[in-house]
Amino acid sequence: MAWLHGLTWLDALAWLAAVLAITGSAMRTIIPLRCIGIATNAVSLTYASAMRLYPSMTVNLILLPLNAVRLYQMIRLIRQVKQASKSDLSMEWLKPFMTRRTVKAGEILFAKGDSAACMFYTLSGRYRLKELDIELRQGQVVGEMGFMSPENRRTQTLECMEDGDVLNISYDEVRQLYFQNPEFGFYFLRLTSERMFKNMERLEAELARLKAAAPDHAPVRQAASA
Repeated sequence: MAWLHGLTWLDALAWLAAVLAITGSAMRTIIPLRCIGIATNAVSLTYASAMRLYPSMTVNLILLPLNAVRLYQMIRLIRQVKQASKSDLSMEWLKPFMTRRTVKAGEILFAKGDSAACMFYTLSGRYRLKELDIELRQGQVVGEMGFMSPENRRTQTLECMEDGDVLNISYDEVRQLYFQNPEFGFYFLRLTSERMFKNMERLEAELARLKAAAPDHAPVRQAASA
C-alpha cells in the first residue's frame, strides 16, 4: 500500500477515468452508458488539461457535448413515448425518425399478403383499408402490426383515395430504437397491444351485431327448408 502515499490527485483522476471507462463498457443499456460516458469525458478532460495532453483534450471536448446531446434526445424520446402510451395511440413522437413520401390517388401503399418492411403515418390525403372498409383520418399510424406478426406479412390492403403525403419508417429503424432502450420497447409494445385490443373490440361488436340480426332471418331459412 506504500504506492498510495505517492499518489497525487492527478494520478487519482487518471485511475478514476480508467474505472469509469471500464464501467461504461459493462453497461447494457444506452442511458446508463451515456451517463458514464459523460462522467468519463469530464474526468479525462480535467486530467488532460492539467497534463497538457492536447489530443486527449480535443477528443473529450468533442465527446462530452455529443454524449450530453444523445442522452437528452433519448430521455426526451422516452418521455414522449410515455405520454403517447397514456393517450389515444398518437405517435407524434415518432415523426422525427420518419421519411416523407408523396402518394397519388389510386396508389396501393401495401397489399394483403405482402411482405411488410415499414409502417406509415398519414399527414394529408385520404386512405382506406380495403378489406375492413375503414377510412383513415390524418395523423394515424398504419402498418405497425406487420412488425409484430411472425412472418411480417400484411393483413390488410391500404389504398390512397386522395392525393396526400405520408411519413414512413422501416422496421429496421424501429428495431434499432426498440433494442437501444428497453423502456422504448416496452411502450411500443403497449401501443401495439392497445391497437390489437381495439381491433378485437371492433370484431366483437360486429359479431354481436350479426348475432342480433340472425333471428330476423330465421323465418326465411325455415321457409327455404320447407
